[in-house]
Amino acid sequence: MVLVVVMATKFINGAYLVVIAIPVLYVMMRSIHRHYSRVREQLRPDATSDILPSRVHAVVPVSTLHKPTLRAIAFARASKPDTLTAITVNVDDKETQALRTEWEEHNIPVPLTVVESPYREITRPLVEYVKNIRRVSTRDVVCVYIPEYVVGHWWEHLLHNQSALRLKGRLLFEPGVMVTSVPWQLESSIGPHRRRPQHSPGEVRRGIADPHLPSPPANPSPADHHREPAAVD
Repeated sequence: MVLVVVMATKFINGAYLVVIAIPVLYVMMRSIHRHYSRVREQLRPDATSDILPSRVHAVVPVSTLHKPTLRAIAFARASKPDTLTAITVNVDDKETQALRTEWEEHNIPVPLTVVESPYREITRPLVEYVKNIRRVSTRDVVCVYIPEYVVGHWWEHLLHNQSALRLKGRLLFEPGVMVTSVPWQLESSIGPHRRRPQHSPGEVRRGIADPHLPSPPANPSPADHHREPAAVD
């Protein structure tokens, strides 16, 4: 009765919004509930949940030979996959040849595979390469180790990791493909209070440098060499 009276007297003054909002909210919440129910049913363990993959293929995308790339390769080697391939996309012949030369000079124990890209695309050739590995055996798993930069400022995110994000977004929709991010922390991501002093290898172990004391300045001023020693009581 209250509902009928309110709707009859206040319908034009705003009660019609309730008539519209309540059915919409009811349908929306029922849809969300059905979504969670479907997801819960799909994630429930079954007889095939604990089946091990036949083989694990590791792939490391390479654009430039730098520290993040070497860390990704080292981490992939430490996981001991059945196969390990470093892959680069040829968008410029001179840069690709320079990368091959540098790769051989560093004696990296992982073969560098070059994939051609006639339209200068990077993401699609890499995704197609991963798909071809999966076509050989559906029980194989491909793990892609993507080196990424960890930056400390929001505007630096716009300058780095864009290709990595596009590749990761494409690979996440591929069945049987695992994506592993291998972070490399840039100096901007590490605060001054967390930066460790730089010592040469073995100094701390031999007692030459105290690990709890800060390292001397990298570029000392001339006044530091002629500073008088402090008086000792």
